[in-house]
Amino acid sequence: MECLAPYIPPALLPFLERAQEQLQDQSHALGIVALSLSAILLGYLFIAGSRESPVSFTIPNPPEISPDWSGTKWEDLPEGSEERKVIEGQVRGKWNENLIMSYCPADGRVLGTGIKPATADDVDRAIQAATKAQEQWATTTFAERRRVLKTLLKYILDHQDEIVIAACLDSGKTKVDATFGETLVTAEKLKWTIDHGEKALSPESRPTNFLMMYKKNQVTYEPLGVVSACVSWNYPFHNFISPVISAMFAGNGIVVKPSEQTAWSSMYYLDIIRGALESCGHPRDLVQSVVCLPKVADKLTSHPEIAQITFIGSRPVAHKVCESAAKALTPVTVELGGKDPSVILDDSRTISEVTSIASVLMRGVFQSAGQNCIGVERVIALPGVYDKLIDTVSSRIKNLRLGSILLDTKLNNTNQKPGAPDVGAMISPASFSRLESLIQDAVSQGARLIAGGQRFEHPTHTLGHYFTPTLLADVTPFMEIAQTELFAPVFLMMRASSVPDAISIANSTEYALGASVFGYNGRDVAACVKNIKAGMVSVNDFGSYYAVQLPFGGVKGSGYGRFAGEEGLRGVSNIKAVCVDRFPRLMATRIPPRVDYPIYKGEGDKKNGKGAFEMCKGVVETGYQITLAGRVKGIFRLLGNM
Repeated sequence: MECLAPYIPPALLPFLERAQEQLQDQSHALGIVALSLSAILLGYLFIAGSRESPVSFTIPNPPEISPDWSGTKWEDLPEGSEERKVIEGQVRGKWNENLIMSYCPADGRVLGTGIKPATADDVDRAIQAATKAQEQWATTTFAERRRVLKTLLKYILDHQDEIVIAACLDSGKTKVDATFGETLVTAEKLKWTIDHGEKALSPESRPTNFLMMYKKNQVTYEPLGVVSACVSWNYPFHNFISPVISAMFAGNGIVVKPSEQTAWSSMYYLDIIRGALESCGHPRDLVQSVVCLPKVADKLTSHPEIAQITFIGSRPVAHKVCESAAKALTPVTVELGGKDPSVILDDSRTISEVTSIASVLMRGVFQSAGQNCIGVERVIALPGVYDKLIDTVSSRIKNLRLGSILLDTKLNNTNQKPGAPDVGAMISPASFSRLESLIQDAVSQGARLIAGGQRFEHPTHTLGHYFTPTLLADVTPFMEIAQTELFAPVFLMMRASSVPDAISIANSTEYALGASVFGYNGRDVAACVKNIKAGMVSVNDFGSYYAVQLPFGGVKGSGYGRFAGEEGLRGVSNIKAVCVDRFPRLMATRIPPRVDYPIYKGEGDKKNGKGAFEMCKGVVETGYQITLAGRVKGIFRLLGNM
């Protein structure tokens, strides 16, 4: 028994041990029966488990992932070459309709040889291929779909280094940020879907009523067909694969439009997903990717064969996507970022834990250089903790190092101190002038600039897009910087006079995605959770709701709809209501003669059809009167007009 214990479900161990004792005693036939049943059960579990066992597979890695790859910086490309002109345009925010070039925002090294943007015909072909593959995929069982997800999970866990490096190269982030934001949350989504996805999509019984007691009701969740996801660049792996996981498990095909900013890594991540599908015997065409510019994106978002769209991005682009989707009446789940508040209360325990709270806030603000839709954009602190929190974070922010973890063994911050970088690059320098202007404007209105506030010219990586980690205190709700999503490494402090004032400040923007509250006074914490307008709230933590697959999304200007969790899976399903006879041989719907068409039965109808109305009134009263007397009255009215 000891040698088998690691392979036996814990719940069965006591049962088997008792059976073994009874067999040894040779006095209980029950032991033989129990052991036989257990063997059958173990055999079933083994067979069922083997049907879902992950499959090992390999795909070729991009050469840029190799630690020996040095690469060519884009400024070293031949002067006047098409590739260099394209990148110079992209750095200024201008995209070439014929070529997309990828480069590392942290150091300027060129990634790949360029990608030709998809055309409208390419979009059509991708949708047609996914549609054909989905017809087969829709017939798969949940066990078969779980096997694909388990295969993906195994590959990700076995190849974290390669996946993380690709994300760092394409987005400029650090390995720590990529692990938290790319592989950890993706592994969580896969594991949650493997463990709970079937339950979320299994048919559900729904209650009936007095009049319809002979019926039984059910809601089923069926594949929609082919769905689409238009995703942002800030988490190139997770944002790409997350909608794929939900779409596939719900039985759909999917066409993903990744950001042109991270086109290079998206091709690699697509190969991983298709490798998992193919290794499990399913068509790789089920998952498609089209890298295209806005003009062609309209072809995708308005396509009549796309059944649902998930959009992650900015509000201006969302307006265009939703307008385009409306042409085909395609439903859209919209996530538009936020200006997430973090309220810091000042009860005695919170004050005593300010150092720990500061660490969580630092992660919330500077994760992925602040390019995080649920990043902490506003720290709203009560009087008892405000100054202490500033004192705690000031020196830490000033000492944050900027650089590329992939290229250097020794990196430098503004003080030229050696060490691994804490904060990576931003995706583009296009926002730097706006950021500097917003900060300067806030200072002119009374805000205190304690650290940072401007772009950072890296001494080694002169082509890198870096913004100095910033601490800006005494910001008020009336300043533009308090209303604008920054998506940057800016620790913005706002002072609140009381809990109601903190809630008012938290609700003072057009955004309402996520929020957090730190404190231990139960009444005050509950007031914040209840009254802060947001789609998600963490208590004494940052972004924890996403790490447990709760429904993700916001309200107000942060969008609508939810992905992740049960709601996410059901959001890419056809929610079908089914009502059937409970006892079809005994009882079914029959139309009484009084209300059967035609209502007027001719000259012999003494009530001239008026009895039909009285009968209908009786039906309503019988079914819905609150009191027994009222219901009895309804029954008599019904019977009197039959």
